[in-house]
Amino acid sequence: MAVREFLASRRAKITPEMAGLTLYGGRRRVPGLRREEVAMLAGVSVDYYTKLERGNLAGTSESVLDAIARALKLDEAERDHLYNLARAASPSGRSQRRPLQSGTVRPTLQFMLDSITTAPAFIGNHQMDIVAANQLGYALYSEMYRGPARPANHSRFIFLDPRARDFYPNWELAANTNVAILRTQSGRNPFDKRLADLVGELSVRSEEFRTRWAAHNVRRHYAGTKVFHHPVVGELELAYEAMELAEDPGFTLTVYPAVPGSPSDERLRLLASWGATERIQEMAVAQPS
Repeated sequence: MAVREFLASRRAKITPEMAGLTLYGGRRRVPGLRREEVAMLAGVSVDYYTKLERGNLAGTSESVLDAIARALKLDEAERDHLYNLARAASPSGRSQRRPLQSGTVRPTLQFMLDSITTAPAFIGNHQMDIVAANQLGYALYSEMYRGPARPANHSRFIFLDPRARDFYPNWELAANTNVAILRTQSGRNPFDKRLADLVGELSVRSEEFRTRWAAHNVRRHYAGTKVFHHPVVGELELAYEAMELAEDPGFTLTVYPAVPGSPSDERLRLLASWGATERIQEMAVAQPS
């Protein structure tokens, strides 16, 4: 199902003109490419491509996957997603399930977080939970800890908590990005029950989520800039760098530095002072799920 919908959604985005095809009259029923056109561009038979789009990716060679990626003009994140879907479809992929992560991080990781004192930093998992953070990280995401649910979860906050509309000045961008990351993680971790349960819950409870999930968009999310509106210190424009932790599969460290001397840098200092008195970290740890 995921393979069929992903390939069909990418095919619908590419017009014949974008693919360099010449049309000779006749009214098209679809704006994007037909299956036979993708097959021709990829250099495979129509029957073979149809089989792939129906989800039969097991045993597909890298050269064929690359040819399909070129035909559909997939970006790097989409190409990776196609490979992940193919890997999950293979017998070996079905047997290679990642071990479940614990709800805590190794003490040395917490020490590392605590040593970062001038920027918010947190460790998250692929279910979008905040697993651990430094004092500024908890202060930045203090709105997530106003409710009783633990662990704090980015996706539930964005789609189920009305405070998120104020916290993210560009809520639409935050929502699109969050779902694209979740879709990417579902391709990388197709057998993760907690991830599947999260997607199921949000699909039932949020039409905004459900619509975005159906778009099958994916993305890489390792560096960039985000804007937050914290209820205490106001607008924060922060860079972010996200790094997967090789020794702790499934965990990602994200750090949000501000440009030195910028208004956001000064507001982070105010946020640090506020966070030291609000005891957000104690509140986060005191109410486990």
